[in-house]
Amino acid sequence: MASVDSRPGGPRSPEQRKQEALERLARDNDVWVATADSAGEPCLVPLAFWWDGESVWLSTRDTNPTGRNLCASGRVRLSFGPTRDVVLMHGTARMLTREELPEEVGDAFAAKDGWDPREDHPSYVFFQVTPQVLQAWGTVPELAGRTLMRDGKWVV
Repeated sequence: MASVDSRPGGPRSPEQRKQEALERLARDNDVWVATADSAGEPCLVPLAFWWDGESVWLSTRDTNPTGRNLCASGRVRLSFGPTRDVVLMHGTARMLTREELPEEVGDAFAAKDGWDPREDHPSYVFFQVTPQVLQAWGTVPELAGRTLMRDGKWVV
């Protein structure tokens, strides 16, 4: 049985999906963060984030699996939104200590989430995630054309 798009008007255009993905990045507070260690052991955790219009900023302890994985490989996948309206980002992460973090980034992160990792345990560090691939889709009819960014450049 074929999947039927339940959205009024049918599948969204790639341009509409891009606009809604950008709105989600600006609006949402949490993201699922997927990493893996050198043996391939996966780790999936929810984290608060801030989107600056070009990068996603995360904070976690450099001593936990996610922090260690990000420091070691710099590879990450982020999943925003529900499964029927997902934004999936593949990116590269670079770690910044609280001393290296631009003050305006730390302030914006804290203002969005209401929590300031700079004032928490000293093992909290920040990660700047630069998107390489961004995809957005809702249901099967939107799978075609789901890639909105490739190699760090918008294709829509």
